[in-house]
Amino acid sequence: MEQFLQDDLTTFAVPLYIGALLLEMRYARRHGLHWFRRGDTLASLGMGVLSLLVEIAPRLLALSAFVWLHDVSPLRDVVQRQWWAWLLLFFLDDFTYYWFHRGNHEVRLLWAGHVNHHSSQYFNFATALRQGVGERIHKFLFWLWLPLLGFDAGMIITMISISLFYQFWIHTQSVDRLPAWVEAVFNTPSHHRVHHGSNVRYLDRNHGGVLILWDRLFGTFSAEREDDPVVYGLTSNIDSDNILWVAVHEYVAIGRDLARAERWADRLRYLCLAPGWRHDGPDKRANTLRRQQAAT
Repeated sequence: MEQFLQDDLTTFAVPLYIGALLLEMRYARRHGLHWFRRGDTLASLGMGVLSLLVEIAPRLLALSAFVWLHDVSPLRDVVQRQWWAWLLLFFLDDFTYYWFHRGNHEVRLLWAGHVNHHSSQYFNFATALRQGVGERIHKFLFWLWLPLLGFDAGMIITMISISLFYQFWIHTQSVDRLPAWVEAVFNTPSHHRVHHGSNVRYLDRNHGGVLILWDRLFGTFSAEREDDPVVYGLTSNIDSDNILWVAVHEYVAIGRDLARAERWADRLRYLCLAPGWRHDGPDKRANTLRRQQAAT
């Protein structure tokens, strides 16, 4: 527990988050920019608190699993806290985050725990704090392979925290595009605005954490385009600031779809296929919509 508290940087980052949010709100107000709405901001902050509470038990269980898996790893005495081990872990953690994040968009049951983060129709530092609640339950399963490679629990928790800290700062409209080499390698505000877009072109794109390289490598990258301004939110917005509804609305929708389905195979598809698949209606999955758009 002591190591957990020392290596988790979230607590130290919270004052910076709040300070940045207040500055962004002041900037938007002074320049007449409609970047915020009070109810939406309060809902985002509430979701942030709720996600932290829900994550307590899964994170402690994950920490115990990290410690045990590290103890049985044949690499535990090889990989310690050398500089090269930290560098290697940075890339492995970011690679892990990419697949965790991509899975949250391409498997509907996982999407139900992540959709909260995309439910705001605004894009600002408060949106960064609107964390998915349900995803906290399964999140750390994706990282269980790292202690088997010899990385200790403290290193893993630290790298996860650094990644989350970086990702806070890319939730802004105040930064346009950065130099070309930065945009080519790193996840930036421009790339992440795309990720929060409901435009067909932008759906399920740019899943990277710190690096955008994985999206470029695995075919999920999309650049922000001036001729297609980002429309923030969901393809079907919930238009509610009720924290409980923001947290559970997709689980409720899944339950309704499972009840309507008559075959177990279709029920399984509702859980495992990407959001938008229906057994009795048009296929509205992101890739299907893109193919249809390209054909017109």
